[in-house]
Amino acid sequence: MRREITHTDAAPAAVGPYSQAVRLGSMVYSSGQIPLDPDSGEIVSGGIKQQAERALKNLSEVLKASGSSLEQVVKVTCFITDMGMFGDMNAVYAEFFSTNLPARSCVGVASLPKGAMVEFEAIATTD
Repeated sequence: MRREITHTDAAPAAVGPYSQAVRLGSMVYSSGQIPLDPDSGEIVSGGIKQQAERALKNLSEVLKASGSSLEQVVKVTCFITDMGMFGDMNAVYAEFFSTNLPARSCVGVASLPKGAMVEFEAIATTD
């Protein structure tokens, strides 16, 4: 199988030595997407709802650049710095994933890069 590296300017550049996503055959493995504005490179202002929305938009753009989409996601892992914000994050998540619901894990973490409140990574198919 051919391994392809994904890069798109429609999502923030990687903040370390990694790719936005890697496509292997018909599978796409995204790196975690935090709520960075792709133009400024800064965390979006606002609370968990605004951050979840931006991070999911970034994830969508990375998947699109990989030949996939949110509708083709089979597994999402969510990282959140305060489980007290789970309900608000989940409400935003439901706007992006309303049909063909993927499997999902949500993990409470002490901190995320650049002070983000939330991060999403996904595994998707291109079929």
